[in-house]
Amino acid sequence: MATPPDKLAHSLRMLKELQDRGVKAIRSDNMTRTHRERLQRNGFIREVMKGWYVPARPDESPGESTAWYASYWGFCADYLNERFGTDWCLSAEQSIALQTGNWTVPLQLIIRSSKGGNKPTDLLFSTSILDLRLALPDKADIEVKDGLRIMKLQAALLRVPAAHYASKPMDMRAALAMLVDVTDLLRRLLDGGHSTIAGRLAGAYRNIGRDDLAQNIFDTMRSAGYTVNESDPFKDKTPVSFAAREISPYVNRVKVMWENMRAPIIENFPTSTGPITDIKAYLAEIDDKYVSDAYHSLSIEGYRVSEDLIKLVASGNWKPDMDEDDWKHADALAARGYFQAFQEVRKSVEKVLGGTNPGQLLEKDHGSWYRELFGPSVTAGILSAGVLAGYRNRHVYIRSSMHTPPRYEAVPDLLPAFFELLEKETDPAVRVVLGHFVFVYIHPYIDGNGRMGRFLMNLMMAAGGYPWTIIPVEKRKEYMISLEAASVEEDIIPFAQFLAGLTEGEKQAKVKHQRTR
Repeated sequence: MATPPDKLAHSLRMLKELQDRGVKAIRSDNMTRTHRERLQRNGFIREVMKGWYVPARPDESPGESTAWYASYWGFCADYLNERFGTDWCLSAEQSIALQTGNWTVPLQLIIRSSKGGNKPTDLLFSTSILDLRLALPDKADIEVKDGLRIMKLQAALLRVPAAHYASKPMDMRAALAMLVDVTDLLRRLLDGGHSTIAGRLAGAYRNIGRDDLAQNIFDTMRSAGYTVNESDPFKDKTPVSFAAREISPYVNRVKVMWENMRAPIIENFPTSTGPITDIKAYLAEIDDKYVSDAYHSLSIEGYRVSEDLIKLVASGNWKPDMDEDDWKHADALAARGYFQAFQEVRKSVEKVLGGTNPGQLLEKDHGSWYRELFGPSVTAGILSAGVLAGYRNRHVYIRSSMHTPPRYEAVPDLLPAFFELLEKETDPAVRVVLGHFVFVYIHPYIDGNGRMGRFLMNLMMAAGGYPWTIIPVEKRKEYMISLEAASVEEDIIPFAQFLAGLTEGEKQAKVKHQRTR
């Protein structure tokens, strides 16, 4: 039986009051049974475990994970604070992940507590919390970040096992590079007599190119009478030399990621045949592909468009119909924005075909792409003008993804580093694959990141002598799974192979077309 609107509105007000107070994990006793059952029946909350709920969207299907991943960290903080008070903190491994900006949702969150039960608590979508009965670090070694009790970096580095360096090298290298001075780390090593850990840290610092810090650890421990055997806990040498100054851990992570992923991309992506010589013909091919490109790119994002609508809004004769249904109006405006952005991207393509460095050009031109992409929706009043201001100013979550994009405060540091990596990259295939992947990994905008990433990818395709490549909406699932593997598992091969297959398909289609002309 349908819930009367006035009663549902009353329950929604109760939910909003909880959310306004910062409650992420909703307990049974946070509201009456009537409100709780009404909200759950109408899809506004979802049960995580008996007696615990999170906000949800009524339009989400039962198997949709977006609301859970968006609520995950807040839920864990509220749940653990309720269960253990202040007698808990995240493990050293998970503390290092968060300290270095890795907010990817783990399948199992491991915590320490003197009241731990040494058994997992199952959550939604195969995630869980394992509370180990272990002593906590000193209070001074614990800090609170977004409600989560985590170890301070130096304390975590002393506790993390050697195997973690090999299993999570990006986290560990980014963590080591965050320390510009090891005085506090040395004090802890000396006070605890940790000669084995000292040898491991010295070897790790030497691995990332910080010989000065490695030697400082080695010499200081030796001078205090300890025997130190330096050992490198990483499997391989760092692909990046870290500067002797503090750099954003997010930037360090992206730099390491870039270098680690280069070789697999080169092995799994077709070699460039050289620069485009017939610029006019290449631009004509792009124009021929526009309608199909717009249809697939917009459809991937969930817009309901047709080729006829795309042609109509591109004709110049179309005007927004304010009397249309809201969804039709929004779809048409999105199609118009795509057309306007495409024209800007086409200008950028012409410049790179003329020899302009694609990384430098992207830094200069991407803002105009974005403004054109959303300009029509702003003009029509669908979106606020503030959308055009630039990068996001709040956290975002990717639908159904365990990857949580970097905090918005990191974006101003990340984008210049990203453009510099593209500018200096010498391999065209790497520019194509990592240009798209790293951009959507950073997720610099509130909306439009996927469309911008595909535009960016095709700018790099042009710069590398590859054909303009369309990602079909029919392959959306494979596309998203391959991006998830790169973001969460740090495995770029599925994404490189996915794009390689599409690129080869475009080449074959072009050859076939030329033969039939």
